Amino acid sequence: MSIQSDIKRKTAVDIRAMKGGNPIVSLTAYHAHTARIIDEFVDFMLVGDSLGMVMHGLETTVPVTLDMMILQGHAVMRGSKKALVVVDMPFGSYEASREDAFRSGARVMKETGCGAIKMEGGVRMADTVRFLVERGIPVMGHVGLTPQAINTMGGFRVQGREEAQWAAIEEDAMAIAEAGAFAMVLEGMAEPLAAKITEQVPVPTIGIGASPACDGQILVLEDMLGLSPWVPKFVKRFGSLGGMIQGAVEDYAREVRQRSFPAPEHTYGMKKK
Repeated sequence: MSIQSDIKRKTAVDIRAMKGGNPIVSLTAYHAHTARIIDEFVDFMLVGDSLGMVMHGLETTVPVTLDMMILQGHAVMRGSKKALVVVDMPFGSYEASREDAFRSGARVMKETGCGAIKMEGGVRMADTVRFLVERGIPVMGHVGLTPQAINTMGGFRVQGREEAQWAAIEEDAMAIAEAGAFAMVLEGMAEPLAAKITEQVPVPTIGIGASPACDGQILVLEDMLGLSPWVPKFVKRFGSLGGMIQGAVEDYAREVRQRSFPAPEHTYGMKKK
């Protein structure tokens, strides 16, 4: 007789049930230690392909690989206990066919232990979303500004500024919801459109540079902590860790150069007399 332990983590089903209720709190996470710190306060954390820009200094998310996502996803899972962990599917790992998407998504979930994956795209990805969900892979959608398509979108531009653009974006959102996504990210979207989509779709919307009317919000952790050298205009900095780190390193360097760095009580490899 097998014994099943209590599941403490939030699941995709839990996040789906939060539609229209208390706002959903989310942040990105790429490391075990930051995941451990934020775990108590977020409903889900996203291992975003933004790690390519934040951790590796890339100009876009396009060069990020599946192996990179799995490595950091595994780290975040080790550092967290309560929050749902969602891992981004990187560019090129799911677009060719729904079978390719399933293989990639299954590998991510098996190797990291995460609870869901996220994919960009609207109508064109609906069939793939349905295929994965029917086979046991929870999918979070992502419409509006989709960074993996930045080369065809012409840059990081707010979507839906003109009402003539709304219909296509609304269609994208509804298609993903109807395909079985448990939630969706609305990125870089004019507030009136984001609010309208939030009212229309039956699943939670997670805004980033979209609207406070969304069912939840997400930010890149390093952006809101003041660690990134440049942040989007919509980001409020809740900390200034970049300056704190710089000051601490400056103090350390000064003490080393002045030979005033405090000596430890014990030296590794030597026994205390």
